[in-house]
Amino acid sequence: MLVFSRKRGEAVAVCERDERDQLLKVTVLEIQQSRVKLGFEAPDDVPVHRWEVWQRINGNGGDLSQDPPTPNG
Repeated sequence: MLVFSRKRGEAVAVCERDERDQLLKVTVLEIQQSRVKLGFEAPDDVPVHRWEVWQRINGNGGDLSQDPPTPNG
């Protein structure tokens, strides 16, 4: 897992391998107590889901004990 530290207003870009086309921009909008509010910007053809929703869509039944997939497998 790749981990970034970001402050409010800072962002992270997720790109294709050639890093020219940004697939997703994630911005920290707000930090309050134990919650972080994130903003996601992506092209219309790139689906963005909460992890548990993605698991249900892909037939994993929303089991939150499973880790998200890593880029290398």
